[in-house]
Amino acid sequence: MKITGRSSSITNSFINSIIPVIEPTNEEVKEALTILGMDHESFQCIYCGSVASEWDHLRPLVKDKKPTGYISEIHNLVPACGKCNQSKGNKDWRMWIVSDAALSPKTKGVTDIAARLEKLERYEQWQQPTQVDFEQLVGQEKWAQHWSNWELVQQTMRDAQLLAAEINTTVAKEYKRL
Repeated sequence: MKITGRSSSITNSFINSIIPVIEPTNEEVKEALTILGMDHESFQCIYCGSVASEWDHLRPLVKDKKPTGYISEIHNLVPACGKCNQSKGNKDWRMWIVSDAALSPKTKGVTDIAARLEKLERYEQWQQPTQVDFEQLVGQEKWAQHWSNWELVQQTMRDAQLLAAEINTTVAKEYKRL
């Protein structure tokens, strides 16, 4: 196991921690599901039709290790199964849904992809999601401080990985002597 293998998780945490979550009203959820051709009884993954277990950010919150500016609100959330959500990650949904990516709807053999694309396009037109320029909002100094903290954590992880490898080597050598 590598400590530095969790680097993207740390980056996502630094970004997700600053993104507000706007709880939707029951009416907003109902309207969103209606646009997607669903209701509470037919709640399913919009991408593949499996049982929906979560809400996916249609437009990613993180891209190239930076926030995209989108926030967690109903206008940027769609019902998804865990497999589709993980497979899609921060990819563009239009490209991913018809891609050969592992567990994409195309790869899963979903037969009504065209209808699903149409519903998602209609959903995307429903309301424009909020996009925030975090740096402008909080100021350059605070923004720089946040990313300085991120870099400090990343460097600490790299240093910890080097030390862990050294300890591992020492322990492995000692084990062979026993």
